[in-house]
Amino acid sequence: MVKQKVKIKNPTGLHLRPAGLFCKTAMQYSCKVTFESKNTVANAKSVLSVLGACIKSGDEIEIICEGEDEVEALTNMVKIVEEGLGE
Repeated sequence: MVKQKVKIKNPTGLHLRPAGLFCKTAMQYSCKVTFESKNTVANAKSVLSVLGACIKSGDEIEIICEGEDEVEALTNMVKIVEEGLGE
């Protein structure tokens, strides 16, 4: 298991469009991809789970990857968040 904290930089947080990109990226990997924020754990491969976490701009999340391609998954998940999730 690997994990890393990252701050949400895009101005609108994880609303539908960035949440879709976040999930699409997570689904490219066979490992389990979750994230934790405000004592809540959400499945990064589920748009409803991501939206339900109510992540706003400036919030810090911890991305957690477990499985065979966990290092690559974590690297790319952190990268898309740091790049602003397409916004």
